[in-house]
Amino acid sequence: MNEDEYSQDAASIDWQSWRPSMRATLLFLHRGRDVLLIHKKSGLGCGKINAPGGKIESGESASEAAVREVSEEVGISVRNPEEMGVLRFQFIHGERLALHCVVFRAFEFTGEAYETPEADPFWCSVDNIPYDKMWSDDQYWLPGLLDGKKFDGDFVFDDEQLLWRNVRWR
Repeated sequence: MNEDEYSQDAASIDWQSWRPSMRATLLFLHRGRDVLLIHKKSGLGCGKINAPGGKIESGESASEAAVREVSEEVGISVRNPEEMGVLRFQFIHGERLALHCVVFRAFEFTGEAYETPEADPFWCSVDNIPYDKMWSDDQYWLPGLLDGKKFDGDFVFDDEQLLWRNVRWR
């Protein structure tokens, strides 16, 4: 399928046979009515606001990767992450990245977040999430996660433009 066909009918992806080229995680830490977010300083989404997370390394489970990434990116040690959802992204521009992302949340952690070369962390009220500075898909699933709902989502992007979405609640 070429780029024009994706643009004309992004929903035509066969998600049953879709295979990711990269596996990653996100982990949202909760402290009362606040959630830890980061200004992403490198890699995919550089310049955007997101949760800590990153690539799953060989031999790692998704939860192990999420805990490791939070430690590396913001210096916090996480216990008992809860899987909340799976996001599948097909990027049709450039490398045509196919990204599978397991999303977690956690309420148990130790340490104070600090800035690293990858991330500048900050606590944000769940009532004031800066969706306008995040990936455009976040507005469709993150409110549900913040309310404790589990989900699955499929998204097609052309560079940073969201072309198509399908979010299902479990």
